[in-house]
Amino acid sequence: MHRGWKALPAVAVLLAAACGTGSGGAGGTSSAVPQEEAATIALFLPESKTTRYEAFDRPLFESKVKALCPACKVLYGNADQDAAKQQQQVEAALTQGADVLVLDAVDAAAVAPLVNQAKQKKIPVIAYDRLISGIGYDYYVSFNNVRVGEMQGQALLDALAAKGGTGKGQIVMINGAPTDPSSADYKKGAHNILDGKVQIGKEFDTPDWSPDKAQQQMEQAITALGRDTVVGVLSANDGMAGGAIAAMKRAGYTELPPITGQDAELAAVQRILTGEQYMTVYLDIRAEAEKSAELAVALTKGQGPAAPTKVNNGTADIPAFLLDPIPVTKDKIKDTIVKDGFYKVADICTPEVKDACAKAGIQ
Repeated sequence: MHRGWKALPAVAVLLAAACGTGSGGAGGTSSAVPQEEAATIALFLPESKTTRYEAFDRPLFESKVKALCPACKVLYGNADQDAAKQQQQVEAALTQGADVLVLDAVDAAAVAPLVNQAKQKKIPVIAYDRLISGIGYDYYVSFNNVRVGEMQGQALLDALAAKGGTGKGQIVMINGAPTDPSSADYKKGAHNILDGKVQIGKEFDTPDWSPDKAQQQMEQAITALGRDTVVGVLSANDGMAGGAIAAMKRAGYTELPPITGQDAELAAVQRILTGEQYMTVYLDIRAEAEKSAELAVALTKGQGPAAPTKVNNGTADIPAFLLDPIPVTKDKIKDTIVKDGFYKVADICTPEVKDACAKAGIQ
């Protein structure tokens, strides 16, 4: 793979049947009492509109748990972007005797009482992908999210420079859900790069990371700014980029301005090859899911492997494993996404994209 854990050699993070002493927990969270092999691990994902969760995160996590602990049971819940539904799912798992919770929160602040319930039962909690705020817990596994935003911002500046400079026109920023703290990090990173270098005509926070809402926002921006004024779009992920592109096509753009993304969704990779989308940020979801599974299994055994860094969530310093993201433009697809086997060439190079694949050297 092309990434390693921040400040930690790759070999050191392969826990297998990890040895460790004590808990890596923050804020006084206790290590799990050693369990029998038939432990129960609960995984909660936030939504299904973003392709990655059902296509990658869930199966990769479940497969790694099975490999490390064949007798372990995985309880699974997808909240469909409904915080109340996620609360019900977590409470049901606690009632069913879950030994470890791996939680990708719909609302990072609202789940704090659920984490507190788990702590009271001495059940370890891993915040998966999104940092949970307001309480201490055992681990946080994610990516360097500020860096993601910086990569998106820099890619957009590069694309604008290649088209004649950043002093012309205005850009539109379509950020992620305000309930997701990762969104704030992406936004911060993008502004770190863009502020003072390009004019931001319109900026939106997008509830639920919804592509449909992103399309509506882009339509509003085009109406307010004028079609010829919009020279670029900073979209925080690929799904919303698809929505923005649909809006621009509907508005009659003969040539789409450069637009960013994140997650390396298959449709986005194909759009990059055909020139509709400029770039995506490739996240090694396999490493994220497998690391979380390794930690969860270790915690069922009362082990707390040391984390290479800590992230403050406003209340506590959370032991964290952070992956480095990779920006991917057309010329990088072969050496990242294809090389890693994230998608097969046959999946990418459908008949509609075959010629574009050949031009990019993807056979």
